[in-house]
Amino acid sequence: MVHFLRVSFVLSLLIAGVIAWQSIPRDSIPERINGACVVNPPRPIDASTVGAVKALNVEWVAVIPYGFSRAGQPDVSFDHSRQWWGERTDGNCKLIQYAKDNNLKVMCKPHIWVMGQGWAGDFDLDTEDEWKTWEKGYTEYILNHADKADSLGVELFCIGTEYRVPARERPEFWRNLVKKVRQRYSGKITYASNWDNYENISWWDEVDYIGIDAYFPLAEGDHPTIEEMKDGWKPLKQKLSSFSKKWGKEILFTEYGFQSIDGATGNHWDIDKSAVAANPELQADAFEATFQALEDESWFKGGFFWKWHFTSRDGDWHKKEWTPQNKPAADVIAKWYGK
Repeated sequence: MVHFLRVSFVLSLLIAGVIAWQSIPRDSIPERINGACVVNPPRPIDASTVGAVKALNVEWVAVIPYGFSRAGQPDVSFDHSRQWWGERTDGNCKLIQYAKDNNLKVMCKPHIWVMGQGWAGDFDLDTEDEWKTWEKGYTEYILNHADKADSLGVELFCIGTEYRVPARERPEFWRNLVKKVRQRYSGKITYASNWDNYENISWWDEVDYIGIDAYFPLAEGDHPTIEEMKDGWKPLKQKLSSFSKKWGKEILFTEYGFQSIDGATGNHWDIDKSAVAANPELQADAFEATFQALEDESWFKGGFFWKWHFTSRDGDWHKKEWTPQNKPAADVIAKWYGK
């Protein structure tokens, strides 16, 4: 009788565990994502080089296989022989494996570089036939990387980055693309909208996280205080919280960060970087203000700071750049990511 009761008790625990597991939302990754966007290198590197990012208590990396379009033209291409090693499929897969070897989780984040204009946010076409050609080529590019991501156990896949026109005006394409990706990729899915375009997307219900490249202006001036930058987050937090509730999705900062220059927390896109002073202390303060402001926000899933270089160049090229490497901001990130 005692043996029977013990068996019954164990079975009841197992059944309860199965029910609890089934009740976890499909779009749930339990922990907050403490991530870095990595710059895929031009030439092969080794696993220990990838692991160096853990010095900042990074637990996730976003690897970015690049594809290419031309401004005003519908073709999408990738895996060119002259393309950087880390941006091609083979190098990208090796970086993912190196990340896994270092116990890092991965978001695969395909990104199109538009030759002739750079930013995919300005990409547009004139005719329906051109859009159909673009959709076919873009789908091939995304499914290629979705297949590789699934085979390598990638936890999170991003189906696009910062498109404004097609993301807003061609919702059925994106809905169908998500469905195609889910047929061959078993992890979570997001999309990286630009900070000023996420509200224009009507298909957030298809993905697991609302992705935002979160370069919001916070406070004007050469070097606003931490409190001023935290005040800049207040209306943004209210807006993002409401948006998260509307869709029933957590918000992930698929990119976020600050340049180390005067004025980096204002309308930074208008700044002539060559005409302003380097300001690594502002970059550090901006990260500190951001972490303080978002620490207790339940809608906030975390994010991937922009960006971490595996290889370096001679000189002072990085002093005004986005990377926090070898700057005070690195200590701020390590402190908060280590909590």
